[in-house]
Amino acid sequence: MNRAGWFLCVVVASALIFSGSALAQGDASYYFVTYFSNNVSGAPDATVRITNDGYDGYTLYPFFSVFDDSQELQACGYCAISPDGLLSEDVKTELTNNPLTGKIPSRGVIKVFEFYQESGLHGWATHIQRANPASGAYTTTEAALTDSNLSFDEWESLLNLCYYTQQLGSGQGTITCTAEDRDF
Repeated sequence: MNRAGWFLCVVVASALIFSGSALAQGDASYYFVTYFSNNVSGAPDATVRITNDGYDGYTLYPFFSVFDDSQELQACGYCAISPDGLLSEDVKTELTNNPLTGKIPSRGVIKVFEFYQESGLHGWATHIQRANPASGAYTTTEAALTDSNLSFDEWESLLNLCYYTQQLGSGQGTITCTAEDRDF
């Protein structure tokens, strides 16, 4: 193999090694799923926390879709989070306080995706667990949001469902957002 051939092999091998290393350092995820439970009077409030890792320097727009346990969209909307910012949304007072049906869901699923499908969001959620049904005691656990796959069809469906929920709901079905740095 001549000198040019060896040089080309080294360049290609280096590109493969460095591209693999870069992917191992972070992810390009922009779609997450979590659940909420025991969203009832007397129980503590669960929280969904989202950070913007600031990698691209853009303000990101996490879009929330809140489903009840019958898989019906109850509320949706998006918030803004600046680079290196922290957004915390309470499940009771911001994500489920204005459901489409007027009935606050006690449990369900929350889907979060970056509106423009930019990477850089990371999230965690607290979950309210029933520790002792006899005493009514609750415990709180926290876990990272589940990194998920978002197809174009689901992205389009979530946006359309939200649009119709908010249009037909006449103000019902819209989430409220706490501004960054206002909730602690």
